[in-house]
Amino acid sequence: MPQVTYRSPTLSDLVSTLLVDQTDDHHFVATQLDNPGHHIAGGHLAGQVLVAASRTAPGRSAHSLHVYYLRAGDARYPVEVQVDAARDGGTLATRRITARQNGEILLEALASFSAPVDALDYQATIPDVPEPLSVPTMAEQLADYAEESGGFWVRDQPFELRYIDPHPRLAKDSSDPAPHLRMWWRPTDTIPDDPALHAGLLAYLTGTTMLEAAMIPRGALPAHTFSALIDHALWFHRPVDLSDWVLSDQTSPSGIGGRGLASGTMYNRAGQLVCVATQELYFGRG
Repeated sequence: MPQVTYRSPTLSDLVSTLLVDQTDDHHFVATQLDNPGHHIAGGHLAGQVLVAASRTAPGRSAHSLHVYYLRAGDARYPVEVQVDAARDGGTLATRRITARQNGEILLEALASFSAPVDALDYQATIPDVPEPLSVPTMAEQLADYAEESGGFWVRDQPFELRYIDPHPRLAKDSSDPAPHLRMWWRPTDTIPDDPALHAGLLAYLTGTTMLEAAMIPRGALPAHTFSALIDHALWFHRPVDLSDWVLSDQTSPSGIGGRGLASGTMYNRAGQLVCVATQELYFGRG
């Protein structure tokens, strides 16, 4: 059987597909990122529906998104996104979102948006970690595994990732790996100054990296392990600005019944708490 060579989407492809096409006030078309398995990445679809819902709530910014993934889709074909106004209040607005492909519902979500409010402001303190540029890149850390899994570990990616804690591939060879990952990340190039896009990119990244914390206790690796997102929640506390580094502090507090729970807290480089995210994954009976 020929070995698959892994390729991540380019940043340009990721940005262009997150900027979904609006066909009327409530409907959007979301082009997917095809891959050898033709699977739709849950974090990518979450980012797309967040951007779509944001377009229907002008003057407000997203403060939460709650997603349930109902079935898999085919990345060779677009997804239709419907956004309905569940509520429009003086400060808060709620949108109900349904994503369909060939008449089948892939995802249902609720997103909440808020107008600016001048009120009490407090947060958890950013962990004491090394500066981003003092941490080796993912490719540098995994250079010894460059020929493994079709180049999966050193492939080009849309984000620059710098793992402070041992990457899952390194943790697999550890005698006592901890389900805890801290990493600095940023896009590999400049992106448009669009707050909804920045939030959508963060949703995409949480969908692709938080699962790693839940894989570490299993000795599992993304390139070799079946997993499916069940649900995904994000709370945006301050504006997401991806023109600079973001610190993700990710952990997995529980794994049971073939499921794994992962959570992440994200800070900007100034130490401001930007987002808290959680997701639950299904690993099957293995």
